[in-house]
Amino acid sequence: MDIQLAQAWDANQTSDWLVLFIVHDEQPILPASTPDELKTIVNNLHESGDLPAKKGEVRKLYGQQAPLPLRVLIVCVGEKKDCGPETRMRAFSTAARALCDKPDLNITWLLPDCSGENVCAGKQIKVAATALEMAPQTQALYQKEQKRFAYKSVTLVSSYEKETAIEKGKVVGKAINLTRELINRGPHEVHPESFTDRASQVAADTGLQIRILGDDQLEQEGMHTMLAVARASAYPARLVILEHKGAGDDVPFVGLIGKGVTYDCGGLSLKPSDSMKTMKSEMSGAATVLGVMQAVAELNLPVNVRGYMGLVENMISGDSYRLGDVLTARNGVTIEVHNTDAEGRLVLADVLALAADEGCEKMIDLATLTGACVVALGEEFTGAFTNDQAWLDQLMQASGKAGEKVWQMPMCDSFSDQLRSDVADCKNIGTRWGGAVTAAKFLEKFVAETPWIHLDIAGPAFRTNSKSYREGGASGVMVQTLLQLLESSHD
Repeated sequence: MDIQLAQAWDANQTSDWLVLFIVHDEQPILPASTPDELKTIVNNLHESGDLPAKKGEVRKLYGQQAPLPLRVLIVCVGEKKDCGPETRMRAFSTAARALCDKPDLNITWLLPDCSGENVCAGKQIKVAATALEMAPQTQALYQKEQKRFAYKSVTLVSSYEKETAIEKGKVVGKAINLTRELINRGPHEVHPESFTDRASQVAADTGLQIRILGDDQLEQEGMHTMLAVARASAYPARLVILEHKGAGDDVPFVGLIGKGVTYDCGGLSLKPSDSMKTMKSEMSGAATVLGVMQAVAELNLPVNVRGYMGLVENMISGDSYRLGDVLTARNGVTIEVHNTDAEGRLVLADVLALAADEGCEKMIDLATLTGACVVALGEEFTGAFTNDQAWLDQLMQASGKAGEKVWQMPMCDSFSDQLRSDVADCKNIGTRWGGAVTAAKFLEKFVAETPWIHLDIAGPAFRTNSKSYREGGASGVMVQTLLQLLESSHD
């Protein structure tokens, strides 16, 4: 897809659609580049009450007279007081998705002006390019008939002049699409070995350094909890570690750790059939880490980052790990298994301990860890837990700039009482109350003193339905936030 910048609308340029973004106020606020003919149409619609006035609302106009194109799409960004990053992303995604049902379209966007607002012009261009890159990709990977298509060309009309914002936005969009694709593909395709192959290809394409640990290496590293989860599967466990060294030797690494359970039937604590239908998405954390690492390398960010992806399948066989088993994690903590469907935390336990041992100065893990977090926060919010408030404050600031919703959850020591065991150092699950918090308190046992954030993405990682501004299925949530955080860390 060819995306270009223009300082003004060119009536001589051939466009299948002209897209006008308006900001809602007492009178609609139009981009300075809006042609007079379109201003008249907007004023008439406003007077008749037919102009889009709600966030993300659109109106398609057909049969327009020259010099306007035949087709015009009007998109309301939102109210003037609420036109931040999330609102812009929603409006741009709505516009991009609304018109990509036919191939080889040439379109022109008249972007809203940013003077005096809380989104700079460069950021707006980047967000627009990201939305355009994401729009054609759907979760219908196995349907015969293609429903969405990449645009042939897009012209973004804006006062901003730097083309680099477009390229950055496209890199982010590609990273999100990589994450979404891996999650949306079926577990017959995505398993520990095939995920490892995909990560190897990303490393080869971007110059990332890669380490792959198989069963023997994992055993040598003392990663017994991860191996226990994997041993009933036909696919052996894999730990993939990608490394980007964009800063000096004296700059410590940030560790990104992703839960990569490529399919989860629950083990001997077998899930009901309905609950298994979306369990291909249990590797969303690992897919997010891979997407972020690809973008970090392509943007060549001046930071040192390691991405750890613990890859297993949680299946059933005569060699399944059992309720009552006592497992010893890499850091020596013994764990009494009370539920084999609480497997993601067992994988993360070993991987977090390894990342801490390898000297990561700060860590963030991402996991579709608990249904309890979805009950608490729904599908829109990521739950955030930490042992270091300053580190989480940085991430929260980054999520605000990225337009992604994160909510801090408590980490009171009293929740650890639920994890006490009579036979081991702890159990792998507490009671039904506060399950998202007890899961985080379990993970905290494996990070040593390292500043750490746990992101429970069980709600937003995989959406149950589509909306005008987003596709159902995998969302790629937190890719933008983590990239914003890493970019901000060297400012």
